[in-house]
Amino acid sequence: MDSKFMKFALIALALSAPPAAAVEQNCRFIQTKPEREACYKRQEDELATKRKPVAPANDGQTFETLRQMRQDDDAVYRSINNICRGC
Repeated sequence: MDSKFMKFALIALALSAPPAAAVEQNCRFIQTKPEREACYKRQEDELATKRKPVAPANDGQTFETLRQMRQDDDAVYRSINNICRGC
């Protein structure tokens, strides 16, 4: 009975552990110091890229798109104002 519970507990623990923790443990067990430090550096870089907000690409199209939308809005407003209200 205890061995079934122990197996279940180990499986539950393995499934609940986040993947980053598994990677961190892999770095801990690297024997040579330069390789271990390189592993930690890769982890830091990956974490930094995940946390960094993605900057929108501004290649001039944003301004052009906004200008076009404004023109479209103006055209709609003009057509709405030309509608006879209760003639």
